[in-house]
Amino acid sequence: MSFSQALSGLSAQQQKLGAVGNNIANSQTVGFKSSNVQFADVYAESRIGLGVRTSTVLQNFSQGNVESTNRNMDLAIAGEGFFRFQQPNGEVGYSRNGQLTMTADGRLVNAQGAQIMGYAANADGVVQAGGDVNPLRVEAGDLPASATTELNVSLNLDSGEAELAAPDAAAIEAGLGADDYSYSTNATVYDSQGNARNLTFYFTKTDSATNTWDVGLRMTGGPEGAGTYVVENAATLAFDASGRLASGGQVNFTFDDAASEFNGTQLEPLVVDLDFAGTSQFANNSTVNDIEQNGYTSGSLVGVTIEDDGTIMRNYSNEESRAAGQIALVSFRNPEGLKPDGDNLWTATGASGQELVGAPGTGQRGLIEPSAVETSNVDMARELVDMIVAQRAYQANSQTISTQDELLQTIINL
Repeated sequence: MSFSQALSGLSAQQQKLGAVGNNIANSQTVGFKSSNVQFADVYAESRIGLGVRTSTVLQNFSQGNVESTNRNMDLAIAGEGFFRFQQPNGEVGYSRNGQLTMTADGRLVNAQGAQIMGYAANADGVVQAGGDVNPLRVEAGDLPASATTELNVSLNLDSGEAELAAPDAAAIEAGLGADDYSYSTNATVYDSQGNARNLTFYFTKTDSATNTWDVGLRMTGGPEGAGTYVVENAATLAFDASGRLASGGQVNFTFDDAASEFNGTQLEPLVVDLDFAGTSQFANNSTVNDIEQNGYTSGSLVGVTIEDDGTIMRNYSNEESRAAGQIALVSFRNPEGLKPDGDNLWTATGASGQELVGAPGTGQRGLIEPSAVETSNVDMARELVDMIVAQRAYQANSQTISTQDELLQTIINL
């Protein structure tokens, strides 16, 4: 008599129980994907089969729940794709676990020391997505100061203002009285060393017949020893009959004296493109609607955040931000063909196909959820039922062996 069918059943159910046990053991493992054993019957030119064999262990890559962690170095993938990691030995692995930490030298690594990979940014914080994929690193250096080169001012000038003579440079430098101009406002600009300079605008209605206004500028503040600098007749604004700006909206001015040496520090001339687009002359009080300028003082790194497109942002104390790089995601034609290597990593095989690398949200790649993790996709209720079924099948195969043993014993006793 043959015991092979029952033995094959015991072996198959043992592997089934092993898969179920592994799933249950990893029910709290971030990014874990459950697996299931598939069986196939065995025949050898016989109407009675020779038992069962394990045909494959199939991985289930369905999406796990995304749970918030309130930790900015935790990342989850909402949709398809894998993070790409470079392991300490230089090999590449793929994972759904985005729990990262930053090392002292700025490398973003997982618990096993594998470094996440993506597209690096240049010195200006511009990411070239689609280029080489390399391990990412966040530099800790300060952000240098940047001088103001563009200043946009939008305001309304009261059409009811009386006509006045435009003040000269000497009067502006000395400080104008309230009756010497029609309206005044201030803006902050920055020189080449990041010193904040106060820029005062004096708007004077000079011709009621042509709705013309003169603009004078006075710059103060900055490093110790800095003087007061004036640009007389910096701009002439003309308004049409409807009260909208007709000409003079874009001008350029240079504070050449800002290149003077203060306390041994040489400053570059402050050259600014001034744009009054959106300025109007209506019968309302003169008021500023918006002021924007592109300069800033230097800043130190105060934090790192990651956006849903994978961009790693360096945040500085001067409220500026710059990209340090962009995390890449990888997709496969057949994810079920990936080989599990442990430590939440898979490696590519011929069955999975080659990796398809790209930015999050492109192709079949999902988006990144910052401050969140993807939980294991193990369904505990289903696993417990499968465990009971596998246990019963194991017991039944054991009973088959016992029955055949009794029959064999009967034959021997004859």
